[in-house]
Amino acid sequence: MSEQDPRTDTPAIATRGDAAPTRQTYPQPLLPRNMRNWMMVWYRNYLVWRKLAIPSMIGNLADPMIYLFGLGLGLGLMVGQVNGVSYIAFLAAGTTASSVMMSASFESMYSAFSRMHVQRTWEAIMHAPLTLGDVVLGEIFWAASKAVLSGLAIMLVAAALGYAQMPGALLALPVIVLAGIAFAALAMIVTALAPSYDFFMFYQTLAMTPMLLLSGVFFPVEQLPEGVQAATRLLPLAHAVELIRPLMLGRPVDGAGLHLAVLAAYAAAALVVSLVLLRRRMLR
Repeated sequence: MSEQDPRTDTPAIATRGDAAPTRQTYPQPLLPRNMRNWMMVWYRNYLVWRKLAIPSMIGNLADPMIYLFGLGLGLGLMVGQVNGVSYIAFLAAGTTASSVMMSASFESMYSAFSRMHVQRTWEAIMHAPLTLGDVVLGEIFWAASKAVLSGLAIMLVAAALGYAQMPGALLALPVIVLAGIAFAALAMIVTALAPSYDFFMFYQTLAMTPMLLLSGVFFPVEQLPEGVQAATRLLPLAHAVELIRPLMLGRPVDGAGLHLAVLAAYAAAALVVSLVLLRRRMLR
């Protein structure tokens, strides 16, 4: 006879003797049970990352630093000033925001996909009294934490070279946290749909690259055609840049409430969608 699985509402598959079950069940609730559960998932990822923290940080910082100094010092000599500041100072703020997007997205895609699909770490975790929501929320906040480290590192380098105003620039930290959560949750949707690592190239090419080029990271959005400017207002990176840049340059922020609301809406909606898609995938 079958008996009720205490972790779910699904009857467990009956077995004979020492035979293994023919089907595996997973916790059904989507929402995290409590804060401690998802924080333990975060802490587990931190312990693994800590062993290779220095190479990981170097890898995350190499790309934005190349953009900052390669374009900032090279192209900056020809451009001069942009919106009343040197081009490298203008670029430093945009690079801080773009590094948050890159770091959060890559962690939620490649690393989370490895733990979910290749290493089967998620399955092992969910044999404990944790829900899928605990695992996903822990993964998203871990990706956001790595994004905060990347963004903060760029900001500190820019401040040390005189391209950001301290301590006022530290007011951008809450924005970096929120942007990291939003980009991590968006990338988690891609992870839920990905059949393999190759699938992530579509998101990088069709979503991340256009955002990088159109969101005001390298040049003011006002230089784009009006129709394109309207489209950029839908991009989360554009709102992150509009918040982070004036804070790093010591300027007032226009429309801060709207920018924060858009980032929060992206984070909340993407979290719900990723949970639904991941539950469907894990129960297949």
